[in-house]
Amino acid sequence: MTQLDPDAASTPSPRAEYSRRLAERRHSLARLQQLERRLADARLAVFTLGVALLGLALWAGRVSWLWTLAPGVVFVVLVVVHARIARSTGGAARAVTYYENGLKRIDGDWAGTGASGLAFLDAEHPYAADLDLFGSGSLFERLCTARTRSGEDRLAAWLLAPSDPATIRARQESVVELRPKLDFREAVALLGADVREGIDPEGLTSWGSAPAVFPSRLPALIAPVLAALGITGLVLWVATDLGPQPIVAIAVLEIVFFMTQKGRVRRVLGSVERRTHDLVLISELLARLEGESFSNSHLARLRSALETEGTPASRRVARLAKLIDLIDSGDNQIFAPIAALLLWKTQLAMRVDSWRVHAGPAIAGWLAAVGEFEALESLAAYAFENPADTFPEIADDETVYEANALGHPLIPSASCIRNDVRLGGDLRVLLVSGSNMSGKSTLLRTVGVNAVLALAGAPVRADRLRLSVLALGATLRVQDSLQAGRSRFYAELTRIRALVGMAEGPIPLLFLLDEIFHGTNSHDRTVGAEAVIRGLIDRGAIGFVTTHDLALATVAERLAPRALNVHFEDQLVDGALQFDYRMRPGVVTHSNALALMRAVGLDV
Repeated sequence: MTQLDPDAASTPSPRAEYSRRLAERRHSLARLQQLERRLADARLAVFTLGVALLGLALWAGRVSWLWTLAPGVVFVVLVVVHARIARSTGGAARAVTYYENGLKRIDGDWAGTGASGLAFLDAEHPYAADLDLFGSGSLFERLCTARTRSGEDRLAAWLLAPSDPATIRARQESVVELRPKLDFREAVALLGADVREGIDPEGLTSWGSAPAVFPSRLPALIAPVLAALGITGLVLWVATDLGPQPIVAIAVLEIVFFMTQKGRVRRVLGSVERRTHDLVLISELLARLEGESFSNSHLARLRSALETEGTPASRRVARLAKLIDLIDSGDNQIFAPIAALLLWKTQLAMRVDSWRVHAGPAIAGWLAAVGEFEALESLAAYAFENPADTFPEIADDETVYEANALGHPLIPSASCIRNDVRLGGDLRVLLVSGSNMSGKSTLLRTVGVNAVLALAGAPVRADRLRLSVLALGATLRVQDSLQAGRSRFYAELTRIRALVGMAEGPIPLLFLLDEIFHGTNSHDRTVGAEAVIRGLIDRGAIGFVTTHDLALATVAERLAPRALNVHFEDQLVDGALQFDYRMRPGVVTHSNALALMRAVGLDV
């Protein structure tokens, strides 16, 4: 068992901790909802009282209208307080949902409750569809707790390609530090409800890296001078006998200046309006990350990436948000005439453009750091919720996959059957025979999914796993295509040819070939399978091949000691098939196909 954290055994039970926190959050939610109802009733009562006093003052003349000021002030205070309580109620409701979903993940009832990641699914990827990485009930949905698209993108990238040993170990150490930080994960989860929907990483990065709209500093020097002259002219008109001529002359100059800059102002304001929501949403997340301290060097570097020239990213974003609030204030009807005289939006547009020129190039780095944090937090949440899972050992100097009590991480622990597997050294291939539904394909997925987790830096469902960095390739979900005009057999040939090409690459291949060449006759299947397997292991690959054709068992015999036969079996008990899903040495001795035919009512 690989144990990176000596205190892991003393951490609280995830179910008990989530249940305790869920009860507390539900109590808080009920209390806030009750308070919100009382405030709503109080608002209504105060409003009614104010209307009654106003009626007595205006129509009955029995009280002074000044009496209406007190309920008016109280009503405004109640509106402000009610709004704050409503936000707290929303946060408490999200907290309840957060821990309810956490308990569903622990209980194995999480499918359909999270982000499916279907946008990352590429049918031509060598294992994404085969190992159910994306979609409802997928590995991505089980892992992902990211609030931003940057976090989802980073997690998906980790699942779709292996990392180098140093990176994997750095992520493992980071996950260990993040694993017990439940308060931190909850705080991030409760930030703005629409964070994931709001942030457009590509758009923000492109906006931040675009060239300056105001490349010359001259307009930024002229605008405040004209604004100062405009205010001076207004004061002279009001306070002296000079008349309106000075301010009219200055206004003409301002109009001419504005017209020369009008196009640039519109470009700046138009683009910032499209990106404001994204930046304001991410500012809270940045501030939360900046406020956390880390002892792990990898996490500390990520946190430092949120600073630019010593200024925290959240503070820079707050400055932009303040500029945008000032721009919006220029639309106030009372302030609008003064704003025009001050060239308000023109000056603020220049400042926004200056902000973007200086801070914009750092946006890509901020988003990358946030994405990395969120991907690591997803793995940390999984590690906390599965304390029995262990971190794998990454082997540097050999091609190996050795596991004790290996199980599928998406199958509930209570029903998950585990097996030991060994590949490495002289042994390069396990040829797995067995009857239908006996567990052959599940074994391949178990091996593959745990390899994906291990090479992403996550813990795995095993008592022990030792593996080298491996490229993965599988044929579990190879399908025919009517549109492409290709059969399932041809699609399998195409995929296997791609895997042979991968085996020639710099990273050793772990291949998972399910029911190899079952679309052709037994003779051709045996000849073709032996040639493919021999070619793969000659290129340094290791892997598994499943079949229900017992003729293929001779392939392992001819390739020994580099290949070995193992099998799954079943038993017919009282007319019903029973499976134990245990892998055994040797070749399966019988088939259940006829029994299955009879079980579904076929007369055979």
